[in-house]
Amino acid sequence: MKKLTALLTGIIMILCLAACGGSSYSGTSGSSDDNSPASDSGSASAGADSSQTESPENSTGSGSTLVVYFSATGNTEEAAGYIAEITGGDLFELEPADPYTDEDLNYGNEDSRVSREHEDEALRDVELTANTVDNWSEYDTVFIGYPIWWGIAAWPVNDFIEANDFTGKTVIPFCTSASSGLGQSGELLAETAGTGDWLEGIRFRSGVSRGDVQEWLDGLNLS
Repeated sequence: MKKLTALLTGIIMILCLAACGGSSYSGTSGSSDDNSPASDSGSASAGADSSQTESPENSTGSGSTLVVYFSATGNTEEAAGYIAEITGGDLFELEPADPYTDEDLNYGNEDSRVSREHEDEALRDVELTANTVDNWSEYDTVFIGYPIWWGIAAWPVNDFIEANDFTGKTVIPFCTSASSGLGQSGELLAETAGTGDWLEGIRFRSGVSRGDVQEWLDGLNLS
């Protein structure tokens, strides 16, 4: 009887020790994973995976927006970049086949290239390296950016305007300048184009901020 009691007591003790050991392992494992780099990495990975399924904020997302621009000193390029980033649009830079140098852009010199082009309209026919865009028919909204030269759109954009049919497209001009306003630059481009639904544009100061561009785009209520 004593041997049987001792045997039963031994079995009970072994079972208790096994149960306690299992409980202790489970708790320690959970605590370690919650605070380990592996756990943080796992959470970050899950977050990254879910974010990839979301559309970019304030983006049209369909590739139906095109931002066309000519930039002489970089200011218009900066504004164009913000517009493309916010709308999810594609960028297309208008590049003269004969690029403008710093000396060419010195409007204070009456013998500079831009000064001569300003005085003689026949010289304003500036050839571009490319004046048409692939998949042009797929774009519903076209932003056109340029610096203001003598109160009008910098004439290198004319080659692009004349080469394309804007029928069925919403066209939105924007410009950059240190002091001059938009003036009639957008209206004159619309007359040259002869097609498209042209909206009133905007003038950005040199060194435009992303916030300025965002505020303007929000006011346009584009779909």
